[in-house]
Parts: sequence; structure tokens; C-alpha cells
Amino acid sequence: MSEHIHDESCDHDHDEEDIFVVTDKDGVEHEMVMVYTFEADNQPYAVLLDRNDPEADGVIFRIEEEEEDAYLESIEDEEEWERVVKIYNQIIEEQAAE
Repeated sequence: MSEHIHDESCDHDHDEEDIFVVTDKDGVEHEMVMVYTFEADNQPYAVLLDRNDPEADGVIFRIEEEEEDAYLESIEDEEEWERVVKIYNQIIEEQAAE
């Protein structure tokens, strides 16, 4: 998994990003773009942003792999969620300090 934050220093074309359609708890579909991946306790996670609302907060999903396929899974466990958000925030703070 690569760790990458999309900003003005990116050196690739954002128009070629993979688009994921995510349905929220109200049944509304959102086109999401994966902008960052990281690992926490040997489990990969992905941060997605709403393609049509880049100012909205990102959403973190667990990346599950089955044979050669990978898919995104919502984090339902509150303890896992808190742990993952804490690790992600530490990564962001470290990158901001560089």
C-alpha cells in the first residue's frame, strides 16, 4: 500500500483516479475517489473523498482482500474506528511537521 495525500504537489493526473460509488446510511449514492492508503496493525485502510464535494471530510474504509480481489468494507466496530482514526491523525500530523 502506498501512502499519499493529494494536494498541489502531486505529480500525477487526478482525472484518471478510480471512482467508487458509495451509498450512505440514507441511501444516497456518492462518487468517491481514493486519495490515501495506510496500514494500521497490518490491516490496510483507504481514505476516500466525495468527488463532487472535495471540501467534505474524508471517509475511512478497511481494505479487504480475497484471493486476487480487493474491496472496501465499512468500519462498523467503534473500537477499531477510534484506533484507525487515531493512527491516521498521527500520520497526518507527522507529514505536516515535515
